[in-house]
Amino acid sequence: MKIRPIPNILLNLYSSIFTLQSALHVLDSTAMKFRAVKGTYDILPSNLAKDVYEDQNRWHYVYEVVNRVLGHAGVKELTTPVLEQAEVFVKSVGESSDIVVQKEMYTLQDAGGRLLALRPEFTGGVMRAFIEHGLHVQPMPVKLWNRGPIFRAEVQPQRGRFRQFHQVNCEIIGLDNPATDAEAITLLYNVLSELGLKNMVVKLGSVGDPQDRVAYNQYLRETLEHAKLSETSRERLKLNPMRVLDSKDKSDQEIVKVLKKPLEFLNTEARAHFDAVQKYLSDWEIPVEVDDSIVRGLDYYRRTAFEVHHNSIGAQSALCGGGRYDGLIESLGGSKTPGVGWAFGVERVLDAMQQDGVTVAESSKPILYFVALDDEAVSETMKASFALRNYHHIQHGYTARKPGKGLQEADRSGATYAALRGKVERENQSYQVKNLRSGEQVEVKENELKNFLERSTKGEE
Repeated sequence: MKIRPIPNILLNLYSSIFTLQSALHVLDSTAMKFRAVKGTYDILPSNLAKDVYEDQNRWHYVYEVVNRVLGHAGVKELTTPVLEQAEVFVKSVGESSDIVVQKEMYTLQDAGGRLLALRPEFTGGVMRAFIEHGLHVQPMPVKLWNRGPIFRAEVQPQRGRFRQFHQVNCEIIGLDNPATDAEAITLLYNVLSELGLKNMVVKLGSVGDPQDRVAYNQYLRETLEHAKLSETSRERLKLNPMRVLDSKDKSDQEIVKVLKKPLEFLNTEARAHFDAVQKYLSDWEIPVEVDDSIVRGLDYYRRTAFEVHHNSIGAQSALCGGGRYDGLIESLGGSKTPGVGWAFGVERVLDAMQQDGVTVAESSKPILYFVALDDEAVSETMKASFALRNYHHIQHGYTARKPGKGLQEADRSGATYAALRGKVERENQSYQVKNLRSGEQVEVKENELKNFLERSTKGEE
């Protein structure tokens, strides 16, 4: 019998099946080893958290305080997508920024060939939304805040430098007067104060107007042309000279510290604006220090630049910062519109709160835990739970238990009371209710259980 060769199409199919089976085998053998991607982490129920970053209660607390403080000032929450056209962020952070130069953006190309990016900061997306939805026709200023994850492709992620981290961002758009700047700074300071932080100071600087920036950049190029700068700073000197001042290289810092500062190049109007911001903050009793080392390298930044420092988190004490960006909306295709804003990293603030000993209330624990003593009582106790949850935090078991085992489960839940239900209680239309703290036990009729719990919350039981 003649053996026919196997067609190539079948060989390819067999090969694919073998490869898939091998892949599934590997996947099955490693499924239990999956972990969060390096530089990311899970935010857990508070009773499971081993770190302040993982404590869900602390996150709720931060966002509740932000929402309250900013909400009372008329700042509305805006939620933008985590995915935007990459060009939005290239324009908002600048082509010479580390995010672009060091390729810190997570980018992908969609089916239509468009280059998209996971947001590396908030402001670009907010300004895109401002333009897209015609918010320039709203009464000015338009006040917006955001919260959520930010993404940076960190090569060596570590505590404080994550691939996914979180920010709170605030923008006040439409006015260019110094009172707007001072209000933005005050809102930031008040949010952090309400979160329980102490020993904070606002460091205030100014980058002046475009002509001031041009003059200062020219000064830097001429002064540093033959200086022995690091390779990174040499490149920055060509692309964006003011960013040389941000260098972390120790040799660069020695060279930079003897240079003239941007404040020395302010024109008369920019100086008056800077002085007015200081005056407002002084009148409002916000602690301020003038810091002539604060710079913003991008062309659309104007005048006010600021940071809030916290003395309890070490040498890198800057908690957050912001500034005025009167040219940004125009660079994104909108009309000429001034704005000022700030952002803080939630993780950094959580560290500061821990250093300052700020405590957060624990999650509410159930006031009552139902224990079913027979199968019929399982449905009865669950139905009673559903009704009482309109008023209280109630939990229940899912299977019939002996009294001892059921009471152990009730105690582990953190409940104040356990309500036991079996045949005798069914016949009496009641529950045996035990105080898990004192051990006292009483019989409570079905129709009196709600009132019993109400009295107990008032300390009457």
